[in-house]
Amino acid sequence: MAGDIVRAAVVQVLADEDTGRNIAHAGELVQAAAAAGAALVVLPERWNWWGSASRIHEGAEALDGPSLTAARGWARDLGIAIVAGSVLEATGDATRPFNASVLIGPDGRDRAHYRKVHLFDAVVDGQAYRESDTVQAGAGLATAEVAGLYVGLSVCYDLRFPEMYRALVATGATALAVPANFTRPTGAAHWEALLRARAIENQCFVLAAGQCGIHATGEGAWGHSMIVDPWGVVLSDVPEGEGFAAADLDLAAQRGIRDMLPVLRHRRLP
Repeated sequence: MAGDIVRAAVVQVLADEDTGRNIAHAGELVQAAAAAGAALVVLPERWNWWGSASRIHEGAEALDGPSLTAARGWARDLGIAIVAGSVLEATGDATRPFNASVLIGPDGRDRAHYRKVHLFDAVVDGQAYRESDTVQAGAGLATAEVAGLYVGLSVCYDLRFPEMYRALVATGATALAVPANFTRPTGAAHWEALLRARAIENQCFVLAAGQCGIHATGEGAWGHSMIVDPWGVVLSDVPEGEGFAAADLDLAAQRGIRDMLPVLRHRRLP
């Protein structure tokens, strides 16, 4: 059945502090992905702005700011759904912004809004990362239906918390969006393994869009954006540089996997 095939794409960029340039470049890649047949496009974490921690408020915007307004326009004009990666969401009563992901329907209306729950406070190869110093943690899950998929939202470091993804599946998710900016050391060691694990254990499509290259701040981003099927097969990827990867998601095959190996129904808590 034609309705059982949904084409999706993940976009890979290297963002800087020039929001206008970042928006224009992301828009070009979204349009290219749509021209390649994608009905759903996923952007990376903080695709619209990346800069030093001391300037983070310069990159924050309200949900009706220029970045998400542009993404809603692309969705409406192209007739596609977009996971607008994540943006720094400014709120009037918060001292720190949220790292927020928004799922936009093909009518240009928001379908789901998720604020990153797990913040990256870690030391990697001697470099300390303290996301909680500049970003406020969110709470709660977000899942919505677009293009025949039930998309569960997450952001980057969330990938290391499998219980979150199982909770998304319990609310009906058939696809998991993972906008990210993985470090190069953790990306080389864990990125693909974690993505494939989340796909296999939840029998979901995983749509992982990452930033790539070296940011102006000196931080390296792993890239390797990819689409993984519910059997753990990497269907398409962007190994290096900016661009996009697209793949056909076979929903009938996904249902077959869930029927053949019904781990989601067999799960028992001790």
